[in-house]
Amino acid sequence: MARQTIMKLMGLALLAAAGQAWAQQPAATLNSRLTGDLTPTHDPVIIREGDSYHVFSTGHGQRLIETRTSKDLVHWTAGDPVFTALPGWATKAIPGSNGMWAPDISFVNGRYRLYYSVSTFGSNRSAIGLATSPTLDPKAKNYGWRDEGLVVMSTSTDDFNAIDPNFIVDREGRHWLALGSFWTGIKLFALDPKTGKPKDPKAKPHAIARRPAPTGGPAPVEAPFIVDHGGYYWLMASYDYCCKGVNSTYYTVIGRSRAITGPYLGKDGSSMMQGGGTIFLRADLQEQQRWRGPGHAGWLHDRDGTDYVVYHAYDKQANGAPTLRIAPVRWGADGWPVAEY
Repeated sequence: MARQTIMKLMGLALLAAAGQAWAQQPAATLNSRLTGDLTPTHDPVIIREGDSYHVFSTGHGQRLIETRTSKDLVHWTAGDPVFTALPGWATKAIPGSNGMWAPDISFVNGRYRLYYSVSTFGSNRSAIGLATSPTLDPKAKNYGWRDEGLVVMSTSTDDFNAIDPNFIVDREGRHWLALGSFWTGIKLFALDPKTGKPKDPKAKPHAIARRPAPTGGPAPVEAPFIVDHGGYYWLMASYDYCCKGVNSTYYTVIGRSRAITGPYLGKDGSSMMQGGGTIFLRADLQEQQRWRGPGHAGWLHDRDGTDYVVYHAYDKQANGAPTLRIAPVRWGADGWPVAEY
């Protein structure tokens, strides 16, 4: 009898320990539940129209600007590309280019604005174009993308690279376009609200982030995205190198500023004009090593008030495939965002 009692007590103890261990397991993240057409995804941005979420990303081959949709943020279905051929102005402006990169999506004055990049790898002869549509639903009668032409162009005589656009309206109603990759970093252009193009084509843009390096040395900073929250503007940017599969060293930093033109500072006061900021997205720990090079982040402020960051990362378990990732963002007691990925 005593032995049975002891065994029963031991069993209860084991069950209690197992229950405690289970309780200590982290809850399933949104990323762990994502299914469907998640690859290949580079440079994603996200927006909601009605009951559908839409992700746009860099095109591959003749699929210029990839599209994906979801009703629940979990299961994703690939759609037709936005374009299957470059606009005529782009082939003339950027010889040798055959793709559209790093789109940005917003809704302005009754139409969706899709900014996109046209370039060749490693060159700053680059251009940003604009296409608009009254809806994102391909089944709608009024669906259709209209190319609005060139927005900003850079050449070898410029100190910036006109790729990776991000549109934002500030609290005073002014329209801006952040852009940039390598060279002297991230720039901010004032836009004409009616056209979505530079307000003054001759005006010098504002410099808002860079990574100083010795002459001729690499200065990897790109993929700006600006968020307005809590009386601050928050600038995300990706540091180091993408596009190398599991060897990618990309990671995402964030800084904040009271003014949209900067200065953007990290939690420790470091300036993003000096390569500073606070790490926001980083690769898995070395002992896991699955998700590498998380970066080129976009943002969604959903209708229920939840914020999400969308980005790509390279999956070591799938030969380094660039994969769609989405994480809810909570705002900490210190006022800084934390991605729950």
